[in-house]
Amino acid sequence: MSTSYYDLDQETLFIVSQSFKALSDPTRIRILHLLANKECSVGEIVEQLELGQSTVSHQLRFLKNLRLVKSRRAGTTIYYSPQDEHVLEILEKTIEHATHD
Repeated sequence: MSTSYYDLDQETLFIVSQSFKALSDPTRIRILHLLANKECSVGEIVEQLELGQSTVSHQLRFLKNLRLVKSRRAGTTIYYSPQDEHVLEILEKTIEHATHD
């Protein structure tokens, strides 16, 4: 049984709106799309997407706070990957929709 939209509590509404906010920024979309394909360090993201390190770090912090990405440390390097496949599914479906003729 699905939850009625009228029954959504304030916390759920906030999380949903923040998830859409995360997907409303082109830089965050690019980062999430890259991470959907492989785990990356900040340096790899900077290199692959040709972005500044401070920009990538800021966006990763935003995505991590929303629990959309997670990190793991290997020595002195931190690697990032998707936390939750659900948002990535929405992202991929939206990309498919945008590129569909």
